[in-house]
Amino acid sequence: MAGKPTKPKTATSKSAAPDGAMPARPARGTLFERAYERLEELIVTCEIRPGTSLAIGDLQRLTGFGRTPIHQAVTRLAADTLINVRSRQGLQVAPVDLARERTLLTLRGDLERFVIRLATERAGASHRNQGRHVIRLLRERPPGMTIDAFNRLDRQIDRLALAAAGEPFLEHTLRPLHTIFRRIGWIYHSWTPEGASVDDTVERHLAILDAMVDGDVAAAIAASDSLMDFLGGMFEIMERHVDPAILDGTFDLSSGLQAAE
Repeated sequence: MAGKPTKPKTATSKSAAPDGAMPARPARGTLFERAYERLEELIVTCEIRPGTSLAIGDLQRLTGFGRTPIHQAVTRLAADTLINVRSRQGLQVAPVDLARERTLLTLRGDLERFVIRLATERAGASHRNQGRHVIRLLRERPPGMTIDAFNRLDRQIDRLALAAAGEPFLEHTLRPLHTIFRRIGWIYHSWTPEGASVDDTVERHLAILDAMVDGDVAAAIAASDSLMDFLGGMFEIMERHVDPAILDGTFDLSSGLQAAE
């Protein structure tokens, strides 16, 4: 196994944006929505490591939210298969299972193709203006843009495509897949030499946005397929470079065996 960087190339401090980052989006929505977004961020950025066991109280302390919104957020994250609820054993952040997520990528690719087609066909003037705004932000990105900064815009892109598609069912289906693969992307860009720059990721998202705002359905679908192919290429690279303990914190690197719970 090849060596990994000594630390992720993303900042853990929330008090200020790191170099190349966009400022954090102001908190909005219900307490439940805000608690969900905060927990999702902690999972995506592995601040709560995959495989970690904890309790509702731990999540309250980590986020500052009360028991009810945290419980509601955990219920959604469990439905999204990002948190495992274990009877009498508390909660576990789902480990990263590369084999499973390779399979899920095929599902996501089919769904994304459908969503991008609908979004490109149905996008109104407001959706296209929002798309142009995100395009401008990405094209004018500062040098060395971090994966954390990109992910903030990636969430906007996902919301925009779903809103333009105009089918609420698709949001419930795709939202957990977006989060699962946002975590894959974060690990790839933080722990592999090939992922040192987010430029390739950015260019593939720009191709989708450009086609969407231009109303070019064929180009939008082709760009979506290209992004899925790029995501698929991450798996072999991660298998070579990412220590198993990053994917599953219960893995004991010293013995190469699964640590007893």
